[in-house]
Amino acid sequence: MITLRRSNERGHANHGWLDSFHSFSFADYYDPSHMGFGPLRVINEDRVEPGMGFGTHGHRDMEIVSYVLDGELEHKDSMGTGSIIVPGDVQRMSAGKGVLHSEFNPSRERKVHFLQIWIEPAVRGIAPSYEQANVPSDAKRGRLALIAGPEGSGAAVAMHQDARLYATLLDGTERVTHALAPGRRGYVHVAVGRVQANGQALGAGDAARFEGETSIALDHGEAAEVLVFDLP
Repeated sequence: MITLRRSNERGHANHGWLDSFHSFSFADYYDPSHMGFGPLRVINEDRVEPGMGFGTHGHRDMEIVSYVLDGELEHKDSMGTGSIIVPGDVQRMSAGKGVLHSEFNPSRERKVHFLQIWIEPAVRGIAPSYEQANVPSDAKRGRLALIAGPEGSGAAVAMHQDARLYATLLDGTERVTHALAPGRRGYVHVAVGRVQANGQALGAGDAARFEGETSIALDHGEAAEVLVFDLP
């Protein structure tokens, strides 16, 4: 079964400095039919104004993945980590038994557009940790690049959950397929552009859930950047 969720069906909050769309219930947006999908708990599409951001705040027991689409995002945390991530970078912070962090747009001129993803970990109370990697466009062009996955999976960054997150860039005749093992479910989120998923047309911000399906096929891309989740 394939279930579509259109971009305009998501939760939305515009705080002036932050324009945010919520694929799942988050903060003041509550929808009991969209509380998560397996361990996938949050996909927030955020646009942050120049010089603005999220002040220091805490998290526990969550795998937090940030993926920048345009601009720059500056990260600082209580582990002493400080970095700026740009398009092509993927960042994973395991909140574990507790961590404080902040995220800001360091630019004085341009917005930052990014996705923040929360995945519930398979273990709780671990020591917090941080990891960042760059996945070049060539690794995603017309293919699925494993940007986050469990330890030993070969992913760019490791998560404490049996979940895999792929990214791909598709245009024209480029096509990718991903097999779903029995008992696994898939989730496709279109970050940019347009694409077809198993024949279903999706635009930016649209998503599709795959349950009881054997594979995901993405094609007919139009300047598309797409995330594919393989979930327990």
